Amino acid sequence: MGSSLNIQLSPETVQLAVNAGIILLMVHVILGGCAYAILLERKLSAWMQDRIGPNRVGPQGLLQPLADGLKFMMKEDYNPKGVDKALFFLAPGFIVAPAIMGFVVVPWAGVIDLTDLVDWLGVAQAGAEYKVSLAGANINIGIVYLLATAAIGVYGVSLGGWASNNKWSFLGGLRASAQMISYEIPMGLALLCVVLVAGTFSPNAIIAQQLNGQWNLVQQPLAAVIFYVCLLAEANRAPFDLAEAESELIGGYHTEYSSMKFALFFLGEYFHIVTGSAFFVLLFMGGWSINPFTGADLGMEAGPLTALLQFAIVMGKVTLMVSLTMALRWTLPRFRFDQLMRLSWEGLIPVSLMLLLAVSFLVYFGKTEYMWAASIGVAVLVYMIKPIMAADVEANKRIRLIGSRFSPLSDSDSTLANRPGVALDDRAIPDPRQGMISQH
Repeated sequence: MGSSLNIQLSPETVQLAVNAGIILLMVHVILGGCAYAILLERKLSAWMQDRIGPNRVGPQGLLQPLADGLKFMMKEDYNPKGVDKALFFLAPGFIVAPAIMGFVVVPWAGVIDLTDLVDWLGVAQAGAEYKVSLAGANINIGIVYLLATAAIGVYGVSLGGWASNNKWSFLGGLRASAQMISYEIPMGLALLCVVLVAGTFSPNAIIAQQLNGQWNLVQQPLAAVIFYVCLLAEANRAPFDLAEAESELIGGYHTEYSSMKFALFFLGEYFHIVTGSAFFVLLFMGGWSINPFTGADLGMEAGPLTALLQFAIVMGKVTLMVSLTMALRWTLPRFRFDQLMRLSWEGLIPVSLMLLLAVSFLVYFGKTEYMWAASIGVAVLVYMIKPIMAADVEANKRIRLIGSRFSPLSDSDSTLANRPGVALDDRAIPDPRQGMISQH
């Protein structure tokens, strides 16, 4: 098929056109995925709690996301008095935009050769090869770009809390800012372990290194665990959802938001989950690799059918990681805020520093095939030195109660140790030793 306009496209132009197409496609795929991720979470939580979940709107409740979207659009968009209107309206955008920007560097499949197609269209340059990467943007510092865009999300949370003119929202914004900044440190250190071994910041090169060897999940399991924990904290997901703890801060930083502005906060959270899961798949699960260990695997270059298979594998892994994130929400209790900070500064940061040091030694001596030994060594070292570390004996001390299975108070004790004589009993009728109580 010849071109009547006598146009000749360079390989760079074709790559740019493919990038634009990938971005347009994946924005809609992830937007639809976020809508149905909410339905998945509701169904998954119902299954875990032995109930039915949404099943009225459409067959098996499959149209529930459409009903939720219509509900948000039709609800009153209420703005409380005293809010900073400019920042109040900008905050939801600062949550959604970084998550939408971040996914563009994720390779969804390998490199595909379009030379025959471009020749058939009659727009090829003589002797040129048109091998294009199936990613929104194939840049050699893609990992740095992902971290940079993820870090911008803290502004949306902070602005939402500050502009709401509500003390609970303000406290939620402060919590989220401290949490996200704290957990970016161990996340960056765990990421450096992967970058040191791969020797590059290019997403495609990191996947190629795992295709030719082993998944980083196998070689660096401790780095993978640290990175995943930090992903949960960055996305404000349970058990790290302290910024919106309903028992303490009502709805946290988005308490005063309604209608579509409130929906944007939820959309941003699920976008972060999807993008973070894709990031984890890229770094630790080999992208479209199907073999965690050394051996036969899919390559970097692919034909059209193989590219579709690679895309399906990546999306399957992303769905698995998103489901794991949801399952954790309904499994683990929420951390207390001081426990949250202690986990980062006294736990993850020292461990990730030791892990980075061990990985650096192995890379320096060219023993990268023994990276798993670094994770085991650091875990054993932490286990050995933990008993001799200083501990706060008053931290998380249980209050004894009559009838408690875990910390019982004996009948002979009249007061708690070093505490006032209150809450001696958890029964509906208080213990007589508490004295007179109000009957109002």
